[in-house]
Amino acid sequence: MRVIVGLAFIGILASLASALVYLMKDKGTTNRTVNALTVRIGLSVALFLFVLLAHHLGWIESTGIR
Repeated sequence: MRVIVGLAFIGILASLASALVYLMKDKGTTNRTVNALTVRIGLSVALFLFVLLAHHLGWIESTGIR
């Protein structure tokens, strides 16, 4: 479980970094920045839904705030 979440988080950060590189390199002339940010949003939503599903199936448990 931690490996999947960790890989998804690394993928999100890599997509964000590539969007920054494309923004600096292309100076807004191509759609590569938008595509990289779209991938980041997709990965973030997928990670959120995966965590909700894992909680629903009992793979992870909430501990609450004390």
